[in-house]
Amino acid sequence: MSGKPRLTYLNGRGRMEPIRWLLAAAGVEFEEVYLETKEQYEKLIKDGFLLFQQVPLVEIDGMKLVQTRAIMSYIAGKYNLYGKDLKERALIDMYVEGISDLMQMILMFPFSPPDAKEKNLESIKERATNRYFPVFEKVLKQHGQDFLVGNKFSWADVQLMEAILAVEEKVPGVLSGFPQLQVFKTKMSNMPTIKKFLQPGSPRKPPPDALYVETVLKVFKK
Repeated sequence: MSGKPRLTYLNGRGRMEPIRWLLAAAGVEFEEVYLETKEQYEKLIKDGFLLFQQVPLVEIDGMKLVQTRAIMSYIAGKYNLYGKDLKERALIDMYVEGISDLMQMILMFPFSPPDAKEKNLESIKERATNRYFPVFEKVLKQHGQDFLVGNKFSWADVQLMEAILAVEEKVPGVLSGFPQLQVFKTKMSNMPTIKKFLQPGSPRKPPPDALYVETVLKVFKK
């Protein structure tokens, strides 16, 4: 096996996408293994690869890591994206947790029943514009710096950039009332590692479609 981290998940965004984002932002190349059948998933459990019988699974530095949060904390720490001290780390954690709450709504959206889609889309828009984006608009405006914490690129910036693009896919023009976030998005888009990740042919996954939803249900169906 090469020294590259090895990611095991489905061929779609889901809970692995923020991990892909973070590795890509750190300039780290990785390999991927895609689950397509329930049997593959059950074999991982049987072989003891999945501590809590859940993916994502990331094999890195001789470890088999599960739990998205733990995986991302490790990557952020390893690649110097986790602040310079405990206080900065606490701020990064706080921002990441908030963004994760918003992303959870987006993660579940493709699995909404057809008659609930419009209502759930409205909820995403409402939460983004009234609860989450105003926080980051205010943070950036108050300290007048390019990045959320310590004027240094961190995990929180990567997570926010992913969330902005994910919400924009569903609600075009959502940043119209957030000038600081517009500037932030432009700056992030031009960072070499992120710019590369946003190009066609990168490991970034497209928005989930019907086939992805079908595969998720097939692999994880009890």
